Amino acid sequence: MKNILNRLINHETLSAEEAKNVLVNISHGSYNASQIASFLTVYMMRSISIEELSGFREALLDLCIRIDLSEYNTIDLCGTGGDGKDTFNISTLASFVAAGAGIKVAKHGNYGLSSISGSSNVMEKLGIKFSNDADFLERSIDQAGICILHAPLFHPAMKNVGPIRKELAVKTFFNMVGPMVNPSFPQNQLVGVFNLELARMYAYLYQNTNTNFTILHSLDGYDEVSLTAPTKIITSKMEGMLNPEDFGVSLLLQSEIAGGTTIDDSAQMFVDIISGKGTEAQNNVVCANAGMAIATVTKCSPLEGFQIAKESLLSGKGLLSLKKLQELSKE
Repeated sequence: MKNILNRLINHETLSAEEAKNVLVNISHGSYNASQIASFLTVYMMRSISIEELSGFREALLDLCIRIDLSEYNTIDLCGTGGDGKDTFNISTLASFVAAGAGIKVAKHGNYGLSSISGSSNVMEKLGIKFSNDADFLERSIDQAGICILHAPLFHPAMKNVGPIRKELAVKTFFNMVGPMVNPSFPQNQLVGVFNLELARMYAYLYQNTNTNFTILHSLDGYDEVSLTAPTKIITSKMEGMLNPEDFGVSLLLQSEIAGGTTIDDSAQMFVDIISGKGTEAQNNVVCANAGMAIATVTKCSPLEGFQIAKESLLSGKGLLSLKKLQELSKE
């Protein structure tokens, strides 16, 4: 590791193979906590290269506990996090709304590390069981339309990194890799990223897979469709911009999509919105993201996707998906 750190400090980059080997060695406990922290810190100071990102991704996919949900044609709605915006849990809410609309969702998530409340914090608070048992996950997706893949249960190789990330409490390259290492290898992916450079890297890496993908980056910095600014969109077929009017809604203020200040607040906000008691701004931003997931899978327009999502949310179908998952978690 000393040699690797010296090279990185001298602004050299690693090959994909070297990057992969570092993560494999971390998983084997070959490095101490200080070395791992130093390694993570380098990537807070400079951009990650496409080779490095590719190597990290390959290592985590090789080391993960795989789950086969291929018969369901699933999608994962996942953001990198690390955008520093502290919104409410938009992509998790959008996942339940999409599930309510009949889209099968394999939601990969974790506890919040650089934010107040991550997807797993809210799911845990709402009584959702975390499991890597294939039968339970298939029952969930079959009956609720969604299953929750809590990252630590599928990436045991990263047990040496989790406590260090928690102590650092800032964005690391794991934020960048996380959305690309869903252990169920979903056929479809809606992924939000925190800057345009990363959007381009994701597009390059996804072009070399069989994944049907949509990459999102809001130009004012959000890792999702925020409706507070135009959103850059990249798919395997096109690249363009989405504006709030493409969803038939108006521009929002950033304050209208702010999250809670505690996990309890975040969970309450989640329940209010999925129960149809959200503000118009909250409903619109959730349905814009759910609509993009629906559009990714069904090839409908963003506006049609938005309208389907709105119906799912306001008719209570998204709430039914949540309640069914809560029931299954108690069995």
